[in-house]
Amino acid sequence: MNAAAERASDASDSAALRAAAALYHRYFTGLILTVATRRGRQDAGELIYRVFRHQHHEKFLPGLRKLGLAGLPDAVAAAGYHYLANRVGGVQVEFMRESDRKAWVRFVPPRWVYEGTAIAGVPTEVSRGMLRGWYAHNGPSLGNSRLGFVCTAQTTDGQYGLAGYFLEHERALEPEERLRFAPGEEPPPFDPAAAPALDASEWTPERLAKASRNYAMDYVRSTLPRMVELFGPADSAHLGGVAGQLVAMQYYQETAALLGVQPGGAEGFARYMSGMAAGQGDACGWSREGDAVLVRQAGWRLMRGLAPLHPSVFDAWNGLWQGALMVHDRFLCLEVLERMDHGDPAFVWRIRPRRKQTF
Repeated sequence: MNAAAERASDASDSAALRAAAALYHRYFTGLILTVATRRGRQDAGELIYRVFRHQHHEKFLPGLRKLGLAGLPDAVAAAGYHYLANRVGGVQVEFMRESDRKAWVRFVPPRWVYEGTAIAGVPTEVSRGMLRGWYAHNGPSLGNSRLGFVCTAQTTDGQYGLAGYFLEHERALEPEERLRFAPGEEPPPFDPAAAPALDASEWTPERLAKASRNYAMDYVRSTLPRMVELFGPADSAHLGGVAGQLVAMQYYQETAALLGVQPGGAEGFARYMSGMAAGQGDACGWSREGDAVLVRQAGWRLMRGLAPLHPSVFDAWNGLWQGALMVHDRFLCLEVLERMDHGDPAFVWRIRPRRKQTF
């Protein structure tokens, strides 16, 4: 491959990563809003609690080592983790260290997780669920019964962002004391030079692009199985599918433009699905079959390592491609022929013209 071809390939790979990151980012926000509006604020808060507790167990301790924070005082390491891990995902966040035993974080609006006007539809219970699920558990994960988190502001309450501090107390905390709220306390000014930094030799632009993609996808990876646990398979397939359709319809044009796909035709949508699969990290190809096109995805990086999964997880996720097709070409339909979650070697979809209804 010559230099020009390599540059074109790199640009295509980068665009696919951005497309996947954009779609999964918005899908996670859409899942939150769909649950909040269709099941209520308490269910939305409980779902996010479970999502963030699951992610905490999966990512926190390995992340401390990966981000170079291991060995720091516990309060500082906890705040440093939230600062660096979220900045890797493209989130605006501040870090302020007051002492070895007290360190602040502040998530600056506009909030990544509640993009745009979505913030107006997110109940406070969602923010509290996030704090209960992750921030209140840093002490137990670090083996430090004295470490807790004090929340001083929540964006969903109309304050200056999500802010608070990790504090190592003088005594062991009871479980209900690991998270408390103290609205009115103000964080000190943010000094970027005093905040932890990533090693630029290790965190190259290519690695950061993949990390941003992973950051968005991991939220969906954690959320869909938690929905099945909490709401049951039927409701979860419906809620996740509706959210997927709505979000993909809204963002098809943006993601298709990144992938260089023009609306219209089965082959065009096969190129869209293949491009999104590449952005997700999956091998995907397509072939013509009469007036239809078959798309074959050999792998499901999103849910890799989580088997067994209930089929409703796929049904929810598949709403993304159904929604995207509604905008790409509303005279086509998408049929699922093979499913990895049913033991088949790949996901296979057929894209074909809709037939005239006859009864």
